[in-house]
Amino acid sequence: MSKRTSIGSWAFTIGPYASHPIDFQTVCEKLKALGFDGVELGAFPPHPNPGNPNGPDDAWPGAMPERSQREELRARMKEWGLEFSGIAANLWGEKLINTADQSKYIAEFRKNSEFCRDVGIQGIRVDCVQPPTILREVDYATAMQRVVKTWQECCAIAAGNGQYVTWEVEPGFAFNKPSDAVRIHDAVHRDNFGIQYDTCHGQMVAVVGARQEGEKETYPSQVDYIRMLDGRINHIHLIDSDNTCHKDAQGNDETSSHPPFGAGLLNFDEIMPALVKAARCPHDWWTIDLCFYPDAWTATATCKAALDELIRKYGA
Repeated sequence: MSKRTSIGSWAFTIGPYASHPIDFQTVCEKLKALGFDGVELGAFPPHPNPGNPNGPDDAWPGAMPERSQREELRARMKEWGLEFSGIAANLWGEKLINTADQSKYIAEFRKNSEFCRDVGIQGIRVDCVQPPTILREVDYATAMQRVVKTWQECCAIAAGNGQYVTWEVEPGFAFNKPSDAVRIHDAVHRDNFGIQYDTCHGQMVAVVGARQEGEKETYPSQVDYIRMLDGRINHIHLIDSDNTCHKDAQGNDETSSHPPFGAGLLNFDEIMPALVKAARCPHDWWTIDLCFYPDAWTATATCKAALDELIRKYGA
């Protein structure tokens, strides 16, 4: 069976698009015209989301706290002929590592899981929320215990709603070394938990070692990292890498840049066979991620063509 295609909607709402986001309907209509099968939802304003984590939803763009609103969204997706490949839950306002009380994080995760249940989304993305420098304030063992325990609770919530949880390991958040990915995944030890593998983040985590605290942990190729993750990958993002990080407002490295296919240096003919072999995805989606790319709207069409070619070669 051939893979289904989607793209993360956050590419059109954050970073360079934060001041002029592209509305969700326009995004979906363009994706349908380009032949995509679905969209991966960035569940934060102005795109559809479960509501404001900090209070009233009145002025929160895209908020859908009511079941009726969610049913309408589901109906519109059907009209557009698209499906959701997953969700990036808005958990960045919560504390995960630098607090002994993760109840607010878990409550917000639950709200996102219920939203996913209502609109028909099966996969929920998470990350470690705090930057890698947090490990200067919280010792490694304590930080890991907090992450593992919290995600075990989140996995139970997701399982109750028929969903899986996928952790995107990337330079911008704590536990961004290859061995961290294996260690935490195996400690969570839940059937519905896995690693979201992004080929750009894989390059920056495993080959460049971007923003790693302490001694660098790198390999000659991200293929070595992919092999480490054998059987642990449950969601896939595909995009190029130029070995650089996106810069924050102060000009410091934040997380991986996501240049379009062909604008970086990745050898997908080397990466894809290893990735296909190592992945154990409970679905057939391959997703493009153009996060922070300044001209993502224009690049979407060429990226779709490149993704189609990867599917032709490796996605059967």
